[in-house]
Amino acid sequence: MRFSDHLVETEAELWTAQRNHSFVRELADGTLDEAAFRTWLEQDYRYLLDYARTFAVLGTKAREEATMAHCFDVAGTIVAEEMELHREFAAEYGLTPDDLAAVEKAPTCVAYTNYLLRTARERPLGVGAAAIYPCGQGYLDIAEHMAELADGEHRYTPFITKYTSDAFRESVAWMRELVDRCAENDPSLHEEMETAFRRSTQLEHAFWEMAYTEESWPHTRQSREDT
Repeated sequence: MRFSDHLVETEAELWTAQRNHSFVRELADGTLDEAAFRTWLEQDYRYLLDYARTFAVLGTKAREEATMAHCFDVAGTIVAEEMELHREFAAEYGLTPDDLAAVEKAPTCVAYTNYLLRTARERPLGVGAAAIYPCGQGYLDIAEHMAELADGEHRYTPFITKYTSDAFRESVAWMRELVDRCAENDPSLHEEMETAFRRSTQLEHAFWEMAYTEESWPHTRQSREDT
């Protein structure tokens, strides 16, 4: 068994919980509340900026030129292409790129992005690779599940299309290969890689919950209620 498959298998319960989350099921059938999707959109936009930074940091730790170049390329692709999809969605809500950039990260988003960046900066490449892997593989698996649940096209179909595209599949395949290569080159990192994968998987699930409940900082929520 590949180490990347081993990681997913060890967190099968959390993987299933993500697939069964109300946000995922309702997005798949097009019934997801617009406010929940807007929360995901705003928070994921801010998340992606740090996700791109995480790949850039990992690129500085790569010993092989090809790995270094690919990490930097992924960072650029996230900013230029994946975030463009978010900007297109945002326009439908009357949000500009400046509006997205001004969004305050919710507590879960802060926790997740801080964890990724700290892991990338402080730990070896293999541990950082394991930390970013749940996002890539998770979105692919969940989007495939959404595609199975979806009955015809609806307003959220572009989300499903993006994360089941050939380009995204190729990106995830590379991430999987990086995890496997790092695990093979340094078996001493296996336990720490498992820990990093588990924490990021927990944070992935928390991110869906954050969007569905429209999580915000206490003072922000109170301010909204007062208006």
